[in-house]
Amino acid sequence: MHPLQHKLFIQYLIHFNNEKDYFECHEVGEEYWKSLAPKDKMHPLTGWIQLAVGMYHWRRSNYPGALRSFIRSRAKLADAGIWVEGFDHDQLIKDLNNAIAAVTEREPFGHFDIPVDSQALQASIAQYMLEHPLEAQDPHYIMHKHRLRDRTSIINLREQRKKRNLEL
Repeated sequence: MHPLQHKLFIQYLIHFNNEKDYFECHEVGEEYWKSLAPKDKMHPLTGWIQLAVGMYHWRRSNYPGALRSFIRSRAKLADAGIWVEGFDHDQLIKDLNNAIAAVTEREPFGHFDIPVDSQALQASIAQYMLEHPLEAQDPHYIMHKHRLRDRTSIINLREQRKKRNLEL
């Protein structure tokens, strides 16, 4: 299987292009990256993750965060080999360059789709969406998800780690 046919990357693309839920792109992208190349911060998957983070920041008008993320993403996706196969790579880099220019000028957020041109990848996306229909989501929640989501499990995990460290 081509690495971009992985279920988590398919989810990434659906979150990005269809739901415009960049926080979830980050979450599934990071899960996939940690399963393949944990701690390799130069892995091309981190470029995809940073693309989503840039979009999330831009939509929230965090221009410095968006700019840093887009620049890092472009550097990693510019020559990413198999990690950009199945996409209109020239269009992807053009869209990133346009986003960098827009953020630099502090223009309002503007979504762009990741240009998928592989028929196999398009078919995988369509199949996944048939099996997992999209649910309507509150745009305000999507925009501010990192602050509004239920963080109980994260907080509990941190407390457990603190307790373990104190016991050592």
